[in-house]
Amino acid sequence: MYIPNHFNMSDAAQCQNFIKEFGFGVVVSNDLTGSHLPFILKQNEGQLGTLYTHCARANPHWKTLENEEALIVFSGPHSYISPRWYSTSPAVPTWNYVTVHAKGKVTMLSDSETLRAMGELVIKYEPELAITKNIITDEYKQKLLAGLVAFRIEITQLQGKQKLGQQKPASDQKGVYQALANSQNINDNALANYMEKVNLGMGI
Repeated sequence: MYIPNHFNMSDAAQCQNFIKEFGFGVVVSNDLTGSHLPFILKQNEGQLGTLYTHCARANPHWKTLENEEALIVFSGPHSYISPRWYSTSPAVPTWNYVTVHAKGKVTMLSDSETLRAMGELVIKYEPELAITKNIITDEYKQKLLAGLVAFRIEITQLQGKQKLGQQKPASDQKGVYQALANSQNINDNALANYMEKVNLGMGI
């Protein structure tokens, strides 16, 4: 991924935290096939962490991925940026966004590992389901195994990019941030909230 120095998210922990927050990614294999999947990151497994995910067994992509290197793309908030929001001119429209790319080798999971990975995914997004046993019963879990394939990816490379206009003059940054924050578009608001969180591109 092309990353100018002023957009580089160079800290591995920051990239990992981004994945934890925006865990729905696209895994791309060497034949350029992509699958959109939910991921769990185990930050302390391996040098840069290990990703866990699953897909339908009917999806032939897992056969291409098995024991191969893969790219996983995680996308965060993004939005159109109007040149009218800048205090300086001339200017052109652009698109601001945040993304993390992870690379690593795919290893298929056993049935017991698959159940554990699925359970961790449920606990992350709806922990109550792990307690309410009558919704996802043990019997139903066993039936699901026949239709699922789960795998892990030990991360060997992490790249992060935060294109938030932080290289612009402070007055331009403030104009963009205020326009995004005051917009009626939820994507604009999400980007403004992220800028607040990381304290970038706000002209402060």
